[in-house]
Amino acid sequence: MKRLLPGLVVMLLAAGGSRAPAADRWLHIRVDDTNEEGERVRVNVPLELAEKVIPCIHADRLQGGRVKLEGNLNQVDVRALMEALRSAADGEFVTVQNRQENVRVAKQGGSFLVTVREQHGSKGKRSEKVDIKVPFPVVRALLSGDKDELDVAAALRSLKTTADTELVSVNDGTQTVRIWVDSRSTTP
Repeated sequence: MKRLLPGLVVMLLAAGGSRAPAADRWLHIRVDDTNEEGERVRVNVPLELAEKVIPCIHADRLQGGRVKLEGNLNQVDVRALMEALRSAADGEFVTVQNRQENVRVAKQGGSFLVTVREQHGSKGKRSEKVDIKVPFPVVRALLSGDKDELDVAAALRSLKTTADTELVSVNDGTQTVRIWVDSRSTTP
């Protein structure tokens, strides 16, 4: 992600400082490093601008607003799987626990949830936490492309209709990443 953020920031600056009305939806990305450089990155982008900019980025697997997935996806119909999850009752579907990690996959309140907790080192001295919450309309939009890709531009369009929500939260002890959508143009 760190490789993508500088390019995204440059693209946003090149867009000429477009201003969106306060009522527009904004995508926020906040990255804080606790290493000796103490790097902090703040990205606040109107979803409408992000939707127009993302197809302009051609880096690695992100091409024209779509991310090519690697691996063999021919054995699983991901779209049918997600539709089955969307139509199922709220609940916890997968839980994996061992000494080093706990993984949970669930559906709650119309969103697909994944939580991961990992402990590293003796007596769990270092921990990692990942929380992902994606509303099912956004999941459907992500999966609207070809079988081996995620349509990020369609997901951004779909996010414009969601309530304020935190999409991703990651903390590995040295870096904290938070991605969310709301109607404010700045990060707290």
